[in-house]
Order: sequence, then structure tokens, then C-alpha cells
Amino acid sequence: QVQLDESGGGLVQAGGSLRLSCAASGLIFSEYSMGWFRQAPGKERDFVAGISWTSGRSPNYADYVKGRFSISRDNAKNTVYLQMNNLKPEDTAVYYCAARPGTLVFAQGQKYDYWGQGTQVTVSS
Repeated sequence: QVQLDESGGGLVQAGGSLRLSCAASGLIFSEYSMGWFRQAPGKERDFVAGISWTSGRSPNYADYVKGRFSISRDNAKNTVYLQMNNLKPEDTAVYYCAARPGTLVFAQGQKYDYWGQGTQVTVSS
């Protein structure tokens, strides 16, 4: 079955960096577009970033992470990454990766077929 395993979360001070990883199995990774979402306590799940399986499309970012976060993927390792720099306390959330077949990236979570269990990111002030 399809499995997405996130890792790399943790506790970091404001201004610090973390790199999240999401290792995929059970699917043809190179045919799936990948997204990162986050959910803070008491809030809805929000889109963070997405990357198509085709290099012909630029990654998509939510406005509140542009210039600070960077998404990338390594198809040889079946892994998508989220590099997070200049972290802020408001970035505190559980971060999830998600996968959907095809070339398009969507900000709507319901467009994605598979989800990981999430990894906690906590940014202290």
C-alpha cells in the first residue's frame, strides 16, 4: 500500500531552520505531484508548498512562506523535502506531506489521494 513517512520536525528557536523529508513507497513516485500542508492547533489545514513531478512546472508556495521555505524532490530516492528557513512562532504546526497523481499542484487538500501521519514543528520565540 501507499505510505508517506515524514521526518525532520522538532523544536527550533525563531529564526532557525529545519528540513522536513517525506519518503514515499507503494507508488510510482515520479508520476505524482507532492504537497506540504500544515495544521496548527484549533485551525484548519493549510497549504504550504507543492511540486509537480515534471520539472517543467515551477513549485507553488503559500504567500506566508514565500522566500523562507523551499520545496524540492529527489525521484531517485522517492523523497520530497521542505527546507524551512527563518522560522517564526506562527509556523508552529503539524506538517503533512500529500501525494496526487498527475502534473498539477493544488492548494486544496481534497485534491490529494494520499497523506502521511505528520511531523510536529515547534518554533519558540
